[in-house]
Amino acid sequence: MVQNPTLSLRDDAAAARLIIDAQDSPVVLVGHSYGGAVITEAGTSPNVAALVYIAGFVPDAGESVNTLLGGFPTDVPGPPILPPKDGFLFLDRDSFHAAFAGDLSADQAAFMADSQVPWGVDALGQQVTEAAWRTKPSWYMFTTEDKMIPPPAQRTMAGRAGSTTVEAVGSHSIFVSQPAAVADLIKRAASAVAVAP
Repeated sequence: MVQNPTLSLRDDAAAARLIIDAQDSPVVLVGHSYGGAVITEAGTSPNVAALVYIAGFVPDAGESVNTLLGGFPTDVPGPPILPPKDGFLFLDRDSFHAAFAGDLSADQAAFMADSQVPWGVDALGQQVTEAAWRTKPSWYMFTTEDKMIPPPAQRTMAGRAGSTTVEAVGSHSIFVSQPAAVADLIKRAASAVAVAP
């Protein structure tokens, strides 16, 4: 597991590459939400065998998370990202439960809202230089009740990447509400590229 600095996409990809390059066998990268942009940028490493997106952003070269956010349908509410403060972004705590964790309890959602890691503005604004999904096999889990990344946008991104897809009825926090389904998809991807899970 990589702890992203979340200061910029470049920094997060560099942190991921440090861990990727330290492995002595091929790896499967898994990215949730913004983490999808990170694995897209870092996944070009020769040691990466596959990419797994869990309700994640899948930018192409020259695109950023902000680029993709700008293409979201206008008839649905966007993610409740607050205006930058001192160069960092947070999600609105009052909207967090409904937007990010609708299938979790109020207590779980409140804990997640209170423990947010701030995003640097450059995390969402920096563009991908080379999209790993253009040369690596990918898998994508759609979340049908997602209020952060609309399901139609998820489908468009996964379709463009040629990802093998699965659908889960759940919120953007599917990794918390349905961890077994997420683990199963990761295992499927690992098995398909003959990487031990």
